Amino acid sequence: MKSKYPFVLVHGVALKDFLLFKAFGRIEKMLEDEGYRVRTAKTDAFGTIENNAAQLKEDIQAFLRKTGAEKVNIIAHSKGGLDARYMIEHLGMEDAVASLTTLCTPHRGAALASRILHLPGFVLRILDCLINLVYRIGGDKRPAALAVCRQLQAVPEDKTVVLHVSDKVYCQSYSAVLEKKRLDFVMDVPLMYFKTFENGPSDGMVSVESAKYGNYRGECMEESVSHSEIVDFGTKKKKKEKVFLFYKRLCAELAEDGF
Repeated sequence: MKSKYPFVLVHGVALKDFLLFKAFGRIEKMLEDEGYRVRTAKTDAFGTIENNAAQLKEDIQAFLRKTGAEKVNIIAHSKGGLDARYMIEHLGMEDAVASLTTLCTPHRGAALASRILHLPGFVLRILDCLINLVYRIGGDKRPAALAVCRQLQAVPEDKTVVLHVSDKVYCQSYSAVLEKKRLDFVMDVPLMYFKTFENGPSDGMVSVESAKYGNYRGECMEESVSHSEIVDFGTKKKKKEKVFLFYKRLCAELAEDGF
């Protein structure tokens, strides 16, 4: 079923389209083959929430002019969900977004980011300079790795977090759970941290509790899947088919609901 509005995919930290590399792997192409109008937003891999939100606004406005559509459906992974929320809430884009679906987004922060900030100051500054240099070469306009890490630090458990949900935009969220090491080599190190220092399930990077926002729909998949696998990064063939099926069902549901 063709959707009323086109889809915009919004990536998280560290991943972005660059040369032949795609932030969402083959997901964009797969959805196009299914008949959907879709594009991956051009935002910085290490941009702050505010800067990326501004870039996302420009990207969506250009996409709307190109397609002639009134609104878009946003599917945002990880920090991309925070960028999209900021754009909707603070940059006057509520009327241009029909729905926002966040996947494994750290709405209440990420414990791993907080841990990284415990490193010595000089180490953080060196890492900040190196990451910003590499990603500026890779196309980032305003990389700010350390500032992004600070924005992603976990909210203390004793602090109440009230997440604003737009009255004009349908907002829903999904989490993911990586059950054990070696199911995803990329997520082995962060998963070891979660198993050692944190309680509760996570996708190796973001806890299930932190991923909840708006209409929480549960886990993306019944089986174990990591933070990176859900965007087709390092996903093995057998699991890739199930990841694709999740996106097909997600888009079909939104289309059936009039989005």
